[in-house]
Amino acid sequence: MDLFEYQGKQYFSRFGIAVSPGDVADTVDEAVAVADRVGYPVVVKAQVKVGGRGKAGGVKLAIDADEVRLHAGNILGLDIKGHVVRRLWIERSSDIAKEYYASFTLDRANKSHLGMLSAQGGVEIEVVAEENPEAIAFLSIDPTRGLDIETSRRWVHEAELDEAAREQAAQLLVKLYDCYTTGDCDLAEINPLILTPDGTVHALDAKVTLDENASFRHPEWEEYRATETEDPREKMAKEKGLNYIGLDGTIGIIANGAGLAMSTLDVVNQVGGSAANFLDIGGGANADVMAAALEVINADPKVTAIFVNIFGGITRVDEVAKGVLEALARVTIKAPIVLRLDGTNAVEGRAILAPHLNDRLSTEPTMLDAARRAVSLANA
Repeated sequence: MDLFEYQGKQYFSRFGIAVSPGDVADTVDEAVAVADRVGYPVVVKAQVKVGGRGKAGGVKLAIDADEVRLHAGNILGLDIKGHVVRRLWIERSSDIAKEYYASFTLDRANKSHLGMLSAQGGVEIEVVAEENPEAIAFLSIDPTRGLDIETSRRWVHEAELDEAAREQAAQLLVKLYDCYTTGDCDLAEINPLILTPDGTVHALDAKVTLDENASFRHPEWEEYRATETEDPREKMAKEKGLNYIGLDGTIGIIANGAGLAMSTLDVVNQVGGSAANFLDIGGGANADVMAAALEVINADPKVTAIFVNIFGGITRVDEVAKGVLEALARVTIKAPIVLRLDGTNAVEGRAILAPHLNDRLSTEPTMLDAARRAVSLANA
């Protein structure tokens, strides 16, 4: 569960992490009232779960109530990459001497927690990793031992944070790790973590993703669910019991198994396409499941081709083929479909499909061939 910035800052505050004074506002008058309370100048910030707010006009500095009223009126209702602004965060403006980056997330491959710290903050960490990878200090943390202050101090030194910021940053990082672990986060990120001209270190932004699997320990998370703006595609998929994540591409993906679905996304990207979704139908590819999957993908107006990638292990490919044909009889599909069917009873499955193949329903022998054809159809 991704939190809005203001929720992330409120979450940080529970663990003693310093943030800028501020509060939320849903109307222009509320924005002015908050600004009057926290003190000018203030920053008026759109609350949407997407990057690029500043470039879209969603972050503005205001030096008095008139400017708050102007900016709040312009930002409320603003569409930022498909996300309409319904709420603002008004915070006291901070003078910035230096910007840093800090985060904790899970390193599944090494079965440890991963800390990332950089003296180059204020920009996306992916950009730093690409242009200057040595500027990121990585820290692998044994979950059974955690992060102590001495390790944090060594880490801050390795990252070459300014001397004036090091002790405060080290203390703050221990608190951020506590937030990440005790708070059951998948990600706890501060970008930027700032040093002010008067020598104070605090979080200027907050990006927090909570681990839904831990929700039973956190009844207070219900307040966050109430503010979620769920992707309508994901809502439909959830209602149909499908494991679906919406993306921004044009090729709808259906696969059986999370690993195969991820590989399918990678191959589509490799041949120049972009996936519209991740959709794992698991081991059951019967007519009901296939119809549900196709219906969800068909509801996405960006989809111009559909790639169905099935490898039959426990699932028999001939049953998958029957399911596809029955599903097509139930759902009117707007985009052409490319199938790659392999594994148990693959020959029989292809034979079942053969009489029904046309320019709207085609098969390819390999995942790479099918991806190429799907990309070609999507771009046609």
